[in-house]
This record gives sequence, C-alpha cells and structure tokens, in this order.
Amino acid sequence: MGNLMKKNIIAMLCSVSVMYISAQTNALAQDATSESPNSCIWCHQEIGDELAEPIVAMEHDAHASKGLSCVDCHGGDPTAGFDEDETAAMNPAKGYIGVPSRKEIPQFCARCHSDPNYMRKYNPRVSTDQYDRYKTSIHGQKLAQGDSKVATCVDCHGAHGVFEVNDPRAKVFAINIPQTCGNCHSDSDYMDGYGISTRQVDDFKKGVHGIALLEKGDQAAPACNDCHGNHGAVPPGVPSIGFVCGQCHLNNSELFRSSPHMQAFAEEELPECETCHSNHDIEPPTDSMIGIGDESMCIDCHSEGSTGFEVAEILHAKIDTLKQNIVEADSLVAVASRAGMEVSEAVFSLSDANQSLIKSRTMAHALSVERLDEVTKEGNTQANSALSIGIAALDELQFRRKGLALSLVFIFVLAVGVYMKIREVDKRMDV
Repeated sequence: MGNLMKKNIIAMLCSVSVMYISAQTNALAQDATSESPNSCIWCHQEIGDELAEPIVAMEHDAHASKGLSCVDCHGGDPTAGFDEDETAAMNPAKGYIGVPSRKEIPQFCARCHSDPNYMRKYNPRVSTDQYDRYKTSIHGQKLAQGDSKVATCVDCHGAHGVFEVNDPRAKVFAINIPQTCGNCHSDSDYMDGYGISTRQVDDFKKGVHGIALLEKGDQAAPACNDCHGNHGAVPPGVPSIGFVCGQCHLNNSELFRSSPHMQAFAEEELPECETCHSNHDIEPPTDSMIGIGDESMCIDCHSEGSTGFEVAEILHAKIDTLKQNIVEADSLVAVASRAGMEVSEAVFSLSDANQSLIKSRTMAHALSVERLDEVTKEGNTQANSALSIGIAALDELQFRRKGLALSLVFIFVLAVGVYMKIREVDKRMDV
C-alpha cells in the first residue's frame, strides 16, 4: 500500500512538471505570434544586468503611460528575435536605430517632440519648439561644435524612466532642478576648462530663493531655469538681468528704470539688480541696505558730500521713521487689546501703515525723495491714527480703573458701616 502511494505521488509530480513545461512553451509561442509581441522586452529581461535596467525604468515612464514602447524610439522589429536569430529584431532595414550618440540625442527626441500633429495626440499643451530653442542655448551651440560633454535631453529628463514635469519624481520638478543642474555645474572636474564657477548651486542654497524653494518647499520661488531658461538656457547678459528679475519683481524693475540709476548703470555697464543684490546667493533685503550705515549698499558708490549720499540718507531716514512709528503704535495698541479694550479700528490703521511701509521699501528703487515722501506720509498718518486710538483706549482704561477703585472704596466703607450698625443692634438686644 505504501509503495503504491509513492508511485501515485511520483506520477502526479511528473504530470505537473510536464504540464508546467508545456505551459511555458505555449506562452512563449503565443508571445511570439501575438498581435503585439515585443522581443525587445523579452530579450533584455533574459540577458538581465544593465540591459534589463531600461525595462524596469520604463514601468513608470511618461512615454510608456501613453502606450509607447521601445520600437517608437529605437525602431526595429519587436515581432522578430524570438528564435535563435536574436539580431533579427535589430534590422536597420526595419528602421532600427539603437542607442543614439550624444550629438544625435536632441534631434532623436525632436522626431516626436517637434511635431505638433504628433504631440497633439498625447498632450496639446506641450511646446514643440524645444529643439529650436535648444539650438540657441549654450548647450546646443557647444554640442553643434562637437562638445559632447554639454547637457542634452537625457541629462535633464532621463532616458528611460522619464516623468512628467509636475511629477515630484521628475529630475526637472521645481525642487529637483538645482540638483539636476548641479550634477554638471557643481562638478569642478567635469566643468574644468569652461571658465565658470562651480559654486552656483551651493550659493543658491544659501540665498533667499534657495531657502524658499529647498527648505520651505515654496515652488513659486525661482530655480535655475526661471532665470537662465531651460531648453534655451543662456547666462543672462547685463542688459537683460533687469528683465529676468522683473518677471517676479515687476514694481521694483519699473521703478528702477525710472530712476537716475538706470542711465548710470547703463553707462558703467553694471547689471541692474545684481549689482546691489548679487545673483545666486541673494540675501534677504533689509532697510540697512539703504542709507549711509555700515551695511549700506549706497556708500559703495556714493561718497560723503555727494548728491547720492544725501539722497540715500534721506530715504533711509523716512523709511526708518515710518517703521519706528508703526512699532510704537503697535506696542501701545497691543497693550490696550490685551486689557480687553476695543481697538479694532487701530488694528486696521496699522495694517494700512504696514502696507505703506512695504510700498516705501519698493519705492526706494525710484531714488526719488518726493515719491517716497508721498508713501511714508500716508503710512505715518495711519500709524499716528492707530497711536491716538491706543492712547485713548488706555486713558479710558485708566478712567475705568479709577472709577472701579472709587466704587470699591465706597462699597468697603458702606460694608463697614453696615457691619458697625449690626453690632450696635446686637448690643441693644443683649441689654
């Protein structure tokens, strides 16, 4: 009985093995004869190692999500190569391209990305002039001259495993851009011979924009491509820096262009915003940057006794006076508010005064005492109004406290009188 059971088990295992092998054979045959076989995937997975990496990366690729596969980029015949002739799939007669050289990559990607009719099927919002803009960039120009070290599409977007630009995993997602650019521009060995600094990313991280983007996660803060461009990336020249910064700081830029500095900077060929604020390691602007103090930017060019020196002193004084008036009023109103007094009108006045302070700091770019005076006067009026309300509220508070004190004294005297009267009545009753 025991031997019979063993024979049955062995027969069953053999049967299962035969069925498994048959199933695998049928699956391979079916894959090779199906409507959409792909010998590229099958072969690369079979070989493994580096050749399998693109297959794994393509699992979450933006192109794969749209139904595109190996043949759409590399050409060839994915229905061939399942037999012993693995090279049949890589037949140049079937359009096989393989891996393009670095110089060929931009045009390789442009076959689709520069075709509006083709791209409209997948995403009508995607611009189709990236290749034309790339050819105008420093990267594109140097690539055309034979420099294969410069960035191409795959250096910024990846080759396999490309993500949409709004995907946090994408190399060109806003927060990832400094690191992506820094892969080349922070590598001193790689950048050797180009004659440019490799501290841009490190400086950017310390600047106000880098802190906002990388530490605070503010995606509205500019990254490298916002100032330099992306596909048409070029270093902004002296005449264009004001326009670059003016994309975000429009009021500052327009006021500067109406100021005496505009002509002076043009004559000296000084970059507008960068001269005072630097470029990558931009520090948060402070009021001390204006005036004649040790931290002032004005005294770098204007010596004592000059018109610019006097104007800088007046501008700082007016802004500082408004700021001190706001601080004084705010302190007083805060005390009254904590005491429970009604000071909502003063709070609104302080809000308007603070808006005037912000405007005055922007107006300083016009370097006009008269225009700044209009703004600070309005702010001082609002600050003084809040101060008056705060004083009145504290006076009323004191009046209420004095009235309360008198009331307490009267109540105490009355209570003592009642107490004495009660004792007198008690004594009479005892007698």
